[in-house]
Amino acid sequence: MPELDVILRGGLPENRLHLIEGAPGTGKTTIAIRYLLNGLGKKKRCLYVTLSESVEELITAASTHGWNLDGIELFELIPDEAHAERQQTVLFPAEVEFGKTISRLMERIEQVNPDRLVIDSIAEVRMLAQDPLQFRLQLLTLKRFLQGRKITTLLLDDLAEDDQGDLHNFVHGVVSLRSFERDYGAARRRMRISKMRGVDIMSGWHDYALATGEVLVFPSLIAEEHESDVQGPPLTSVFISLNDMLPQGLDRGTTTMLIGPSGAAKSTIALSYVLSAVADGEATSLFSFDETYETFLRRSKSINLDPEKAIQEERFFWHRINPSRISPGEFVWQVRRDVEDRNVRVVVIDSVNSYLNTMPEEQSLILHLHELLSYLNKRGIVTILVLAQQGVVGDVENPIDLSFLSDTVILCRFFEAAGRLRRAISIIKRRTGAHDMAIHEYQLSSDGLEIGPALEALNAIFTGAPTYTGAAEELLAIKSNNNHGR
Repeated sequence: MPELDVILRGGLPENRLHLIEGAPGTGKTTIAIRYLLNGLGKKKRCLYVTLSESVEELITAASTHGWNLDGIELFELIPDEAHAERQQTVLFPAEVEFGKTISRLMERIEQVNPDRLVIDSIAEVRMLAQDPLQFRLQLLTLKRFLQGRKITTLLLDDLAEDDQGDLHNFVHGVVSLRSFERDYGAARRRMRISKMRGVDIMSGWHDYALATGEVLVFPSLIAEEHESDVQGPPLTSVFISLNDMLPQGLDRGTTTMLIGPSGAAKSTIALSYVLSAVADGEATSLFSFDETYETFLRRSKSINLDPEKAIQEERFFWHRINPSRISPGEFVWQVRRDVEDRNVRVVVIDSVNSYLNTMPEEQSLILHLHELLSYLNKRGIVTILVLAQQGVVGDVENPIDLSFLSDTVILCRFFEAAGRLRRAISIIKRRTGAHDMAIHEYQLSSDGLEIGPALEALNAIFTGAPTYTGAAEELLAIKSNNNHGR
């Protein structure tokens, strides 16, 4: 689990006692088995002590991940009073039974002499002790026993709602796991390092997921740790008429937001910058929350923007993102992998609306997105965000105001004139330089994007219901195949 090592700044300290706590279903057993399997690869002796499951159940659970537990010593520790025949013939005081169980555990540890040990779960030991004082005394004895043998130990504990963390004082490190059910979609899992003596850990909550054969941890992003030199000329579009309107292009290390109602060609404009970067030999990525790959290809080819070759040659990485299945941390991690492993220089997120739906709290969305954009800017990436406004005509509204996060804002609008539905484009903001302040009509066809002269007779565009009062001759001639959207 290399990403967990990132959070821990190098991994779990060896020869220490660590606690993994969480409710049933959060993946404690899976993480513990993965840790032991990793130890086998490093020629470590490994022992798994189970009080809550049988050995057969452990082997079956591991097989669902494609894991083979051969090489790991499995010890099923069953207290004497758990055997039916002993319950009927012998009565032990609770403290005697508990002491015998701990003694059997220490005897097995002495026999195997492991480098890595898992005890699953300490909740069973707590129930067996009955008396909290007896539990603490025996646990302290076990801790001293383990410390004298240089064993790295994981204690697994089912965390109840009223649990006050009575084990935290006994261990060197605590990994807390949480699972959050959503109204729709996959449950979200998060972890944090509640305690780790002597280690400068990454604090806070980190998303993680349990996949077949692996535990995927997504460290939270700290943009300040990723400073780099911003290099490269501004990015221009493959559409010449758009470059005439924005001649200085999109600067490196900046964020551009394309705002407009559905069907206003925001995604097409974003793609024009992507293919321009590809033509210059740069790697690019587009994260699509809304559109399927087949629809994306058909729409792009219809306006003579064919990305298929660039995708096949791995110069353009197209990702389909399912907002109901992915967590914000996983999404950020996917973006980082493209930037850091594939040297991607242009990132498009289409759309921010669906990204918003991956998070229940608006404030959390802003914080996540702010950190991600800060990271991309520090890496010198040209970032393009697509934000769909609510509504198509009439009172068009932004679902959330993110303009303060953007260096450049391009607004697309519909308006009606001469019996036709038309589009207008304007540059609302460009933080790094001057820009065209006029409003222009534009249309898409198989010839690409055409931008007309300034529409001086177009009024009230910011109300969502613009009115054109000029002559029809001043508008662009309608082409038969100009109904392309997105």
